[in-house]
Amino acid sequence: MTSSPGRFGDTAACRPTRSAAEHRQEHSRITLSTARGKLILLISALAVLMVGLDSTALNIALPALERHLHASVSGLQWVVDTYNLVVASLMLLASSTGDRVGRRRTFRAGLLLFGLGSVLCGLASGLPSLIGFRGVQALGGAMLAPVSLSVITHTFTDRAERSRAIGAWSCAFGLGLALGPLVGGVLVAVGGWRSVFWINVPVVLALLVLTGRFLPESRTPNARPADLPGQALVIALLGALTFAIIEAPHRGWGTPLICCCLALAAAALAGLIRWERRRPEPLIELRFFRSAPFSGSVIVSLAAFAALGGFLFITTLYLQNVRGLGALPAGLWMLPMPVMTVVFAPVAGQLVARRGPRLPMVLAGLAIALSGLMFAACHVESSVVLLLVGYGLFGAGVGLVDVPATGLAVDGMPRARAGVASAITMVSCRVGVCLGVAVIGAVLSAGLHGSPQAASTAGFLAASRAAWWVVTGCGGVVCVLGALVTGRRARRTARTAATRLACPPGSAPQTD
Repeated sequence: MTSSPGRFGDTAACRPTRSAAEHRQEHSRITLSTARGKLILLISALAVLMVGLDSTALNIALPALERHLHASVSGLQWVVDTYNLVVASLMLLASSTGDRVGRRRTFRAGLLLFGLGSVLCGLASGLPSLIGFRGVQALGGAMLAPVSLSVITHTFTDRAERSRAIGAWSCAFGLGLALGPLVGGVLVAVGGWRSVFWINVPVVLALLVLTGRFLPESRTPNARPADLPGQALVIALLGALTFAIIEAPHRGWGTPLICCCLALAAAALAGLIRWERRRPEPLIELRFFRSAPFSGSVIVSLAAFAALGGFLFITTLYLQNVRGLGALPAGLWMLPMPVMTVVFAPVAGQLVARRGPRLPMVLAGLAIALSGLMFAACHVESSVVLLLVGYGLFGAGVGLVDVPATGLAVDGMPRARAGVASAITMVSCRVGVCLGVAVIGAVLSAGLHGSPQAASTAGFLAASRAAWWVVTGCGGVVCVLGALVTGRRARRTARTAATRLACPPGSAPQTD
């Protein structure tokens, strides 16, 4: 994800706890052409590359987890979604914590938690302990992505250099997501599913050493206070909703527990809206949603990454349980998806620069929808060529969607609020993956009535049809909103929202 400076590191407001003259003197020396500047960018990029790889590499290990830990579909969903749920819930809080207590300190804490969680996951003796340790790992992951971006936007004060650094950061994260299945296949084939977690440990140790030596400390003196009630409501909303969706196929939608979870989610949403409207410095700025482009970007991110989460979940189980492939061959079969994602991400940036966000977003939605439609209605599994084309189409859609969606989120926003706006889109991506795994996994589970490993080929394919229709619908949402929220009327709502969000008269101007 790309971002503009703001809450993640507004250069006009963020400074180390020293004099302003010392602050300017230090950062005038840190540029992308200096060794220290390159190391700071390397540290930030490696951190998000590791987080991106871990997010998708585990999917290729799900069949191995199913065999060794005797996991059900819902158990596999919790292994994936515990991480995404914690990250989505705490990412905004982690960003503001870095602003208050220090970005280097928060970044190092995130590395320690991520490394500790990886070690514990590698040692897990059963499914419940693995799910719990994934939560520990996610506490670190929630800190690493936003704080590393904040470090970049704070360190590189020249606008052109900052843009290049953010682009490199975004490419590292996208590359990690795209290469995760292939890297995971290699690791599982060589060292088993536990190696997916052990590989993080040397990377974390190296980053801790580099961070201690080269990463400057900085904080924002007037950072907004923590919104703990708002944070609690976000956790209650996402947790209750995810639990209900994952567990309902087994427990029944009408059971008291599921009904209570749905009621809790609805009450948490209503309470969150009411609380955030009344709070002077809210966790989630609801006035952003008066901008049609911003609201559209959030929904597009939710839909696109829900499709991604569901795609990886279904495809991994299909290739290994139905086609009988090992982890490494399965990763190689999925290679068209990450390759097309990497190829089309820069194409999206060029299209946005030349034609605006509408064309790449519409093309992204069409590619995702067409890929889902091929699996849902055309029985492409019978043809290797069509199967790989379907994977490639989906990867192209994912590659095309990120840049225009993030651009819409910050388009027209006051500079001081652009970072917060892009942070919300980052969170919406995580929420999308979480809900995608929950919803599409629940649809698959309802059709299987048992373990995917025990299902026949015909039974799995029949159960997955409905799940692929959900993916198709997500692509349709991206396509339609891409056309609707990029027109003149939508842009007028963005200008109106930006005017209301602008800094009050007399405030210090924002400068680069």
